[in-house]
Amino acid sequence: MSVPSFASPSFSPLFTSFFVFFILSGTSSCLAIRANSSRPPRQLSENYYAKRCPQLEQLVGSVTSQQFKESPASGPATIRLLFHDCFVGGCDASILIASKPGSKELAEKDAVDNRDLRVEGFETVRKAKELVERKCPGVVSCADILVIAARDYVHLAGGPYYPVKKGRWDGKISTASRVGTNIPHANTTVDQLIKLFNSKGLTTQDLVALSGAHTIGFAHCKNFVGRLYSYRGKGQPDPDMDPKLLHALRMYCPNFGGNSDIVAPFDATTPFLFDHAYYGNLQQNLGLLASDQALALDPRTKPFVQDFAKDNHYFFQAFVAAMDKLSLVKVVRGKKHGEKRRDCSMHM
Repeated sequence: MSVPSFASPSFSPLFTSFFVFFILSGTSSCLAIRANSSRPPRQLSENYYAKRCPQLEQLVGSVTSQQFKESPASGPATIRLLFHDCFVGGCDASILIASKPGSKELAEKDAVDNRDLRVEGFETVRKAKELVERKCPGVVSCADILVIAARDYVHLAGGPYYPVKKGRWDGKISTASRVGTNIPHANTTVDQLIKLFNSKGLTTQDLVALSGAHTIGFAHCKNFVGRLYSYRGKGQPDPDMDPKLLHALRMYCPNFGGNSDIVAPFDATTPFLFDHAYYGNLQQNLGLLASDQALALDPRTKPFVQDFAKDNHYFFQAFVAAMDKLSLVKVVRGKKHGEKRRDCSMHM
């Protein structure tokens, strides 16, 4: 089924003029921030391809800018794709591998928790890889292209532009069985989130900053419908949800049945702009997912929500630092453990 462009979406304005719904099947800021993080894995650098593919970022940028114009859904789709890749076995593009027909073990992308990853993210990497291969054959990994593309979309949506370290190889392992316990879910508690992020070398501040990626993007009803009718199985809606938001969500997301293609924005106030409004929304009980709203309630995460809500620049700084750390999780290096795939969906 075709996906309509977000440039001219079909939507219904709901309450107080700030909330919109979309039925789907499926201005840029010039602020640049340099990441200050721990020492990167050996041989990764911002200028890794300076000699062998000096035009890499321009090539990827030509694809991301075009994709963003044609379908802004490509932005949150690609950022989410990076998150799901890095959290499962590290940032090695294993999320892009297609399952082999007849294989008993599915690849990561076909795991239950990855089945609603939007095709726009995969398409962005595929198109960028094809272009890069024509100019620099066999040089650039799919993993590096995914990290660059995610950064581009953050910036295209109004967020910071920041340098990314490069030199990753593509991983040789992609199995669906690794996904479930390594991916945050809509109802994941703060305890569980902190433990999961810590296992990836990410702090509580990194957790809250990276959650700010929900300043753009959408979630299907199935991810929050439990909050609307029987939160945690108690037969009542989540008391920590704004009543107007609850009413609006119930209009389009019935307890049973309904249109499975309906989605709601994570950020009800500026759903297409990468900014800190997400955190202000959490303070007003306008978080869409239980895992989002919990960040504003738990004493370990609440101070960061408050700080980011006050200062957009501070949020950008923290987000860039956290993205830098995330992109270095278990980076694959060398032929023994990695490969440079020409087709990102197939092993060499």
